[in-house]
Amino acid sequence: MSYRKIKLCIEDVQGFNCLMNFHGMDMTRDKLCSLIKKKQSIIEANVDARTTDGYIVRMFCIAFTKKQDDQLKETCYAKSAKVRSIRGKMVNTMSALAGKGDLKTLVKALIAGTTGEEIEREASSIFPIKDCYVRKVKVIKKPKFDVTALMEWHTDDGQDVGANVAPAVAEETVAGSGGRL
Repeated sequence: MSYRKIKLCIEDVQGFNCLMNFHGMDMTRDKLCSLIKKKQSIIEANVDARTTDGYIVRMFCIAFTKKQDDQLKETCYAKSAKVRSIRGKMVNTMSALAGKGDLKTLVKALIAGTTGEEIEREASSIFPIKDCYVRKVKVIKKPKFDVTALMEWHTDDGQDVGANVAPAVAEETVAGSGGRL
């Protein structure tokens, strides 16, 4: 998931600590360019959705048509009616994702990246699609600033603290193995 860029904005400074909040997400340009090819349709959708804690986010989705398993024809273009219905499924899925929880649960779902696979499953009955991603998320409107709500994001709940890194092993050098002595 190294193709995702998460934008954070500093809401408050407490001593040497900066309290940050989610501001947006984007895909890297090289990942987007690697997805776009000839002889397939590109399907894009966007939706403005409100989370339960009052944030309004604009989410952009992208998907591409794919060939059937036994298809011989080179191209796999979708007709405009099918593109419209797939776009409707994208909008419904993204608005349901944003509407069912607060911003923190939305960010966790975006980092997990399972939304694209869910849209692919739903749209497979209309037309086979591949490489479905939520490519961009913008925070359009934020609720009134609340320090206590922001502090809930920054409390250490003991999850995902990482693992210790093993110390570097010193390599043993042999005299006369090359180089100057």
